[in-house]
Amino acid sequence: MDYNTQRKKLALPEYGRSIHKMVDWVTTIEDRDERNRQIRAVIAVMGSMNPHLRDVNDFKHKLWDHVHIMSDFKIDIDSPYPIPTRESFNTPIHTIPYASDPIKIRHYGRNVQQMINIMAKSGDSEIKEKSLLMLANHMKKSYVTWNKETINDETIFRDIGIMSGGKVKVSENVKLSPAYNLNTNAATAPAPVKNSKSDSKKPKKKK
Repeated sequence: MDYNTQRKKLALPEYGRSIHKMVDWVTTIEDRDERNRQIRAVIAVMGSMNPHLRDVNDFKHKLWDHVHIMSDFKIDIDSPYPIPTRESFNTPIHTIPYASDPIKIRHYGRNVQQMINIMAKSGDSEIKEKSLLMLANHMKKSYVTWNKETINDETIFRDIGIMSGGKVKVSENVKLSPAYNLNTNAATAPAPVKNSKSDSKKPKKKK
């Protein structure tokens, strides 16, 4: 029995083994003109396998590149596009480093923690007080968005103290905006009261 696990590994499995065999056969053709003619026929078959991609930019360019990949970059043909190399498809992957700074209260997010860290290093000023008030209101809005419950200003001020290591303190006379003004979808927004009894007793207008 001839199993797929015993066969040559496919460079591009989405095209199937038949297309790979066609490319391998074209690679062995000695006459260059015949080789170019046959590979154009193979590319036409490859394009017909994905007709919905015919209008995509550089679709034909990708097909010619895929032919080189399936031939292990050994096929010698006159391509209308630049001949790719093995190195151009083996570019190293650059990993994105993750931030290692700890977040003391995670539900506020890293940006809030970084802003509090900056405030902890800056001196007292009017700009810092206004920025701190805006940040505290943002933290209150985030808290209500995720927790869906009422929250007092003292909780926000306490969290700022924790996140700053006690270096940032909010004045006692500071008052934050009500939760329903910060977040219109919050559960703390006051609901309008309907008086169904009084509405039912209203006389109906005569037509």
